Amino acid sequence: MTKEIIYDRLTALRTCMQEKNLDAVWVSGAENHLYASGFYNPDGTLLITMDNAYAFQDFRYIEAVRREIPADLFDVIMPEQPRRVWLPMLLSTGCIQTVGYEDGTLTCRSLAALQNDCPGIRFVAIGDMFQRLRSVKDAYEIDCVEQAQRIAEAAFAQLLPRITYTATEMELAAELEYLMKKNGAQGISFETIAVSGSNSSSPHGVPRNVPLEKGFLTFDFGAVFQGYHSDMTRTVVIGKADAGMRRIYDTVLQAQEAVLAQIGEGQSCFKMDRIARDIIDEAGYAGTFGHGLGHGVGLEIHESPNLNIRSGDAKLRVGEVVTVEPGIYLSGRYGCRIEDMVCIVPGGAHNLTQCPKELIEI
Repeated sequence: MTKEIIYDRLTALRTCMQEKNLDAVWVSGAENHLYASGFYNPDGTLLITMDNAYAFQDFRYIEAVRREIPADLFDVIMPEQPRRVWLPMLLSTGCIQTVGYEDGTLTCRSLAALQNDCPGIRFVAIGDMFQRLRSVKDAYEIDCVEQAQRIAEAAFAQLLPRITYTATEMELAAELEYLMKKNGAQGISFETIAVSGSNSSSPHGVPRNVPLEKGFLTFDFGAVFQGYHSDMTRTVVIGKADAGMRRIYDTVLQAQEAVLAQIGEGQSCFKMDRIARDIIDEAGYAGTFGHGLGHGVGLEIHESPNLNIRSGDAKLRVGEVVTVEPGIYLSGRYGCRIEDMVCIVPGGAHNLTQCPKELIEI
């Protein structure tokens, strides 16, 4: 991540601070720490004012932080005194009276401790300020998401010929995670889903230590690259697909392709969900698509915006990366989901997912 990217993010953040009448923002969440400074530290904190930025780190990270965070944008500090001593002094030096905090991640106990350490300072919840900034990705971020996707796809392609009837769901999930890391992933986006037969009827089923059941086998997985996540789902068949399974698979694919043909800048998030849902309902599977169509992806696996029936009048913006993942789930029998990630571009969308979608029988 370049210094120019971090500078632009700090500039945008300060514009939001000005709009909310904040003198400073206390950044405690790991993802926002990375977003604002270029360095991921789950235990570090940032204080960003209108004129300065401070990165507070402990001994475990200080060497890496000094190497990674631009010194002309941040003062990197390893405090030697308790926070109740150094933070009020710093705030008073900068004439700071109102500090925004991440109410989505900061615990009640941590907020109370901050207020206790800094009497006289007004702490204000910033709501979705970071989420709104992060939902629109720059070219660097989109490239990182796409690189993460390429890693996941390569791992899946390597996994397919290794699937045997005697393999367990847990084995396949573990193997897929290993292959993603072997292909360059920093980590996995979430606990890998590999569910077969009756277990596939649960959208977020947990892999079992049992041999694969015949029928649908659904994989939902993603890789992390430079802190950015990918997300994809593919459903294959163990054995031969019967007519009912083929109809379900074709319906899910038709629903997804209908959305992919229309999704783009200015489109309603609610409408995108409705397009897929109507196709599934009209095919006779009403009530079997119980989750939303998709969600944003970036530094977290679930970000804004959301494509679902509760999206209201939200419209898609250029630079947002969202999943399109319709599914059909027949309780106690099996389920099928197909998921791609797309980036919203002027006049349409660019599909970041290159993995084929024809029905595979193993």
